[in-house]
Amino acid sequence: MPSWLQLMLDSFWRLFTAGVMFTLPLAVLSFIGGLVLAFVVALVRLYGPKPFKGIADFYVWVIRGTPLLVQLFVIFYGLPSAGITLDAFPAALIGFILNVGAYSSEIIRGAIVSVPKVQWEAAYSIGMSSPQAMRRVILPQSVFVSLPPLANSFISLIKDTSLAAVITVPEMFLAAQRIVSVTYEPLILYIEAAFIYLMFCTVLSKLQTRLEIYFRRYE
Repeated sequence: MPSWLQLMLDSFWRLFTAGVMFTLPLAVLSFIGGLVLAFVVALVRLYGPKPFKGIADFYVWVIRGTPLLVQLFVIFYGLPSAGITLDAFPAALIGFILNVGAYSSEIIRGAIVSVPKVQWEAAYSIGMSSPQAMRRVILPQSVFVSLPPLANSFISLIKDTSLAAVITVPEMFLAAQRIVSVTYEPLILYIEAAFIYLMFCTVLSKLQTRLEIYFRRYE
């Protein structure tokens, strides 16, 4: 067996385990937390009082206008200067949640705005209040619009978790770097890590397609 193939076989389980134990949980938890934050921010920007709307606008502006890598560095390496010290995984989780929340809020806000105003009027005409109209009429229709871009954001987040390696989260890319530091075979190890990322994203892409087909039945 070629030495490069033996190396890939020997390292595969270690990389895959790091992906399952850290990469996927970090992505899933960040996405769930980011969606909750995004929904709140989207509603505040659309219907909130002016002061709160200003705060939400500022948050989205800052997060969208600065690199994710810089945000992670500020949280993990910068906050200790202010007396706030976080472990690597919570720091990465906070950074990704804030990032996902800002970008996803734009998707959700756009999806809500895309629902025709006549839908609001129809809901009011049958006696619904604004919260009822939002919950029963507007949000279900917004799902169809927001699902594809949100699913794409989640797939991108899987790849973005590799940035957590720079703040010492032991996810898959850091695992590959550690093996490289011992074997001195960066090309083989990084290609293998890329292949595992590709596996994860391919599975998620298939699930995205199934979800879109499922929800399309209710259009």
